Amino acid sequence: MAGNALDRVLVLEMVRVTEAAAVAASKLIGRGNEKAADHAAVEAMREALNQLEFDGTVVIGEGERDEAPMLYIGEKVGAAQGSGPRIDIALDPLEGTTITAKAGPNALAVLAIAEEGGLLNAPDVYMDKIAIGPDYPDGTIDLAKSPADNIRALAAAKGVQPSDIIACVLDRPRHEKLIAELRALGCGIMLIPDGDVAGVIAVTDPDTTIDIYMGQGGAPEGVLAAAALRCVGGQFQGRLVFRNEDERARAARWGVQDLDRIYHLEDLAKGDVIFAATGVTDGSLLEGVKRRKGCITTQSVVMRASTGTVRWVKGEHRHEPGHHCE
Repeated sequence: MAGNALDRVLVLEMVRVTEAAAVAASKLIGRGNEKAADHAAVEAMREALNQLEFDGTVVIGEGERDEAPMLYIGEKVGAAQGSGPRIDIALDPLEGTTITAKAGPNALAVLAIAEEGGLLNAPDVYMDKIAIGPDYPDGTIDLAKSPADNIRALAAAKGVQPSDIIACVLDRPRHEKLIAELRALGCGIMLIPDGDVAGVIAVTDPDTTIDIYMGQGGAPEGVLAAAALRCVGGQFQGRLVFRNEDERARAARWGVQDLDRIYHLEDLAKGDVIFAATGVTDGSLLEGVKRRKGCITTQSVVMRASTGTVRWVKGEHRHEPGHHCE
């Protein structure tokens, strides 16, 4: 059965991969060098993936081969090429390169895997996104409707006024009109500097007080966020945004034919899916990497769609066996 493909890839192995990337990137927190931080995370994640007994293909990666020397779309990873289970991988070794360079909140190392064909091979373009958490009626949100209409529908489903809703939006000039429309309704808006995977996942956690994620971010991050929501529940819709002919041509190369299509959760991530993330800097979802005397600590989350399991993993990585973490 294809459904058993992920059974041979232990869930905790995915955490080891994101931990490796997060620890590598953490050495460059606050150092002002985005490229160096990203490069360190990419190298560490690639090395960790290549130790796993699977036949993996990167379907969401650092970009196309001519732009990304490692973990590019189409790259083969894993120690069992041609013989192990065939796995599709979506990854962002450092989601929040600018955040990391400036020591801001919510930088993550992120990874999702699915059986072959389970993840949308999204081109590296922008995506309009809207997401809410679980326990709402199907169809509560609809990208074809205005932001104001979506807020009203969500408020009605929650049994509150539109002014009681809090939306998470990336702090970008392109969102000025969206922000004005939400403020006209009296909504609270949590503006985030970067890291929209964490922003989308935040809608599933009542402790964040975020009800809805709205706005435009990267399409690859949309697939990663959808993979997480497939595991824990929620609603997500995305629509690819093309700014020029080059981006339309890129989409055609990946087999995207309907440029206006609205993608739903299962269009982006279907079948059994495992999602893992490790905090690089402290954030709403996870604590960041901490360097202590004798060890490094990490916090990760790993989720699986087929079982609905969510595991929170606190790691102590000791410099020398037997030494205490202080």
